[in-house]
Amino acid sequence: MKRFLIVLLLMILPGVTWAESSASNVSVETNDDGTHSVTMTALDALKLAAAMVDDGNLDTAEQILTKMPPLGGGPLEIERWFLLGRIAGFRGDFDTAIEIYRTVLDAHPDLARVRFELAICYMKTSQWYRADHQLRLAMAGEDLPDNVRQMMNYYRYFVRQNKNWNIWFNFGATPDNNINNANGGTQIVNYMGGKFYSDLPDPISAIGYNFTLGGNYEFKLSDQWRWKSDAGAYASIYDIHDYDDLYLYASTGPRFIWSRGDVWLAAVGARRWYGWDEYNWSAGARINTNYDFTRKLSGGLNLQYTRNSYDDYGDYLDGDTFAANINAFYSITPNIYAILRGGASREITVAREYSYWMPNISIGIGAELPYGFNVYVEPALYWQLYDAPQWVIYNQDYTRVTERDFNQRYSVSISNNKFDVMGFLPTIVFSYTRRDSNLWQREYDRWAVEFTMSQRF
Repeated sequence: MKRFLIVLLLMILPGVTWAESSASNVSVETNDDGTHSVTMTALDALKLAAAMVDDGNLDTAEQILTKMPPLGGGPLEIERWFLLGRIAGFRGDFDTAIEIYRTVLDAHPDLARVRFELAICYMKTSQWYRADHQLRLAMAGEDLPDNVRQMMNYYRYFVRQNKNWNIWFNFGATPDNNINNANGGTQIVNYMGGKFYSDLPDPISAIGYNFTLGGNYEFKLSDQWRWKSDAGAYASIYDIHDYDDLYLYASTGPRFIWSRGDVWLAAVGARRWYGWDEYNWSAGARINTNYDFTRKLSGGLNLQYTRNSYDDYGDYLDGDTFAANINAFYSITPNIYAILRGGASREITVAREYSYWMPNISIGIGAELPYGFNVYVEPALYWQLYDAPQWVIYNQDYTRVTERDFNQRYSVSISNNKFDVMGFLPTIVFSYTRRDSNLWQREYDRWAVEFTMSQRF
């Protein structure tokens, strides 16, 4: 058992071999009063402390680790804090262990074994979503032995079985230079031998405040069957209230889980208010499935149907929405990951000129960097391809044109773990949106800066 623990210890100390770890540089001297003084290198002290931790001699191991002189912040110092975290975990002081592991990862986010121990502490404290995130990243560690990876596979199934509830809450401020998605300018129409001029709305700048609140709960029916329900609200409140937006949603249904995935079939419903006027509601069903393909790659499929009804525009916009989307999460390294999303939705309305297809794709790269920084970059593309022509002003004539829009959105979010506030991180999101269209009146540019509080994982 000692040999096993030492091997795990050496995984976190790059450049140390098994032969070197077997060498002893320990000297023992007897003092005049009959006590003994032991002199050893920092590496030997860490090996001894690790063996004591494994044997359950936590008090003596802690004395060795806390009385050692500063080790300069290098691999040996990391190892010392790692062992102190394990001691706290064995004692059941998981809050202290979590704080130690987080501090180590803030400085060295690429240590897969530390992420693994952090995930275990999250499981011990029933923080299942955080445990799942850390396990996904830790699985990318190339230097982890097979038995540890097998444990991780089991733990991911264990987490999937126990993720019975979650609550999320984000809020922030968003300066926006174009809340009305306008282009401005003047359009000209040839009319009865003359020209008719009309001014289009100019972009409106405003300060918005965003609020997101949601949660889910799973009632356990058996080891594999659950009844899952979720609900949430999203609101954007601007200093120009004509553009305020409030959206409520809820869903409920059975969920089945197995060792490598899960399936959830749910009834869904939503209600929206725009400018504080009733706008529309929808109801339907969806099926979500997730699957772990490899230790690094997991993915999911979401199929949804809703029937839509509009309060004021039902004669034109009432209809159905069909959507199919996929997502994939890939752990590149223990601190770098990629998220791929793609799919298409189909909107069918009473008036055919408002029916459209909307393909979409995005790929994001996230990284947990030294000094506690978190960065996520995501370009997203989507198209709106309408079915039938509508009456518009085109090339100075009033004619029928089938609209084709191409939308691009680029976003960067930045946060830092050192500013943790009750498990939430202040996050700043920069985004730019550009729409190109065969109808120039539909084109626009939009910049936004969003300040939010996001849950820390």
